[in-house]
Amino acid sequence: MPVAVLLPAEEWTARAAAHEARVERWTAPHRERRRRGESHPVLDFLFTYYSETPSRLRRWHPGPGVVLAPGPDGPAPHAAWRWYAADGDGAVALDVAAYLADRGDTVRFVHDLLTATASRPAHTGCLGLHEWAMVYRADARRHAVPLRLGQAGTDAVVESHPVRCSHFDAFRFFTPDAVGLNRLRPTREAQVAMEQPGCLHATMDLYKWAYKLSPAVPGELVADCFDLAVEVRELDMRASPYDLADRGYAPVRIETPEGKAEYVAAQRASAARGADLRRRLTEVCGGLLGAGSTVGG
Repeated sequence: MPVAVLLPAEEWTARAAAHEARVERWTAPHRERRRRGESHPVLDFLFTYYSETPSRLRRWHPGPGVVLAPGPDGPAPHAAWRWYAADGDGAVALDVAAYLADRGDTVRFVHDLLTATASRPAHTGCLGLHEWAMVYRADARRHAVPLRLGQAGTDAVVESHPVRCSHFDAFRFFTPDAVGLNRLRPTREAQVAMEQPGCLHATMDLYKWAYKLSPAVPGELVADCFDLAVEVRELDMRASPYDLADRGYAPVRIETPEGKAEYVAAQRASAARGADLRRRLTEVCGGLLGAGSTVGG
């Protein structure tokens, strides 16, 4: 196993405070909306579809192989958190063996999924039509937001473009009439075999894998994944059939040549950022699995 890095109290407390301030930009407005009983058609997704709570997101974790030295008030608060252990001097670190005993299967799945996804070329021709397929010939919609082109215009866009969604967690929300229009048949069982790095949902899901691996993922990496998820979610909904102008989101009109070009350029930029985060998450998984092998041996 790599030699552990010891962080003095002043360093890890500063990093923890910086992390909390960074994510508070998003968690504080969400908590306030929830207090007022308001919903947000774009940003609520990051706290409802994704199950990490604001309070857990605000917690900073150092990652494996990092030891938190005690401060003037004693051991780091992590000592009371699951999968952490403190030594006799009050230094605290992630107990990798205990973590892998409980979460090893998840680590292996995420490692396999991210590795397989990174091995494929990015397909950037989907134009975000998954959101359109979710309201195709629909009697009811997931968001109480009007459609930019109306129902008939929305249906016409779906019917005049090839639908090629490779992500099961998007495909499963297609309307019954839209299912047969998809050129692919993603399933949960085929997720590792089908996921590709150009997919907006695969890029957003980097945040999901980051927090599902918590507390083994450094807080800075979780926040990086969350920031990209926000950016991609906004693109996803700007390119959707919904009219979100009154919420401050200018549409990406994928039904036009100009909108198609705008979407593809933004999708490629997000995929490039996602590639770096995917690599970092894969390295975390690989390090954990390597440490587990060493411990087991």
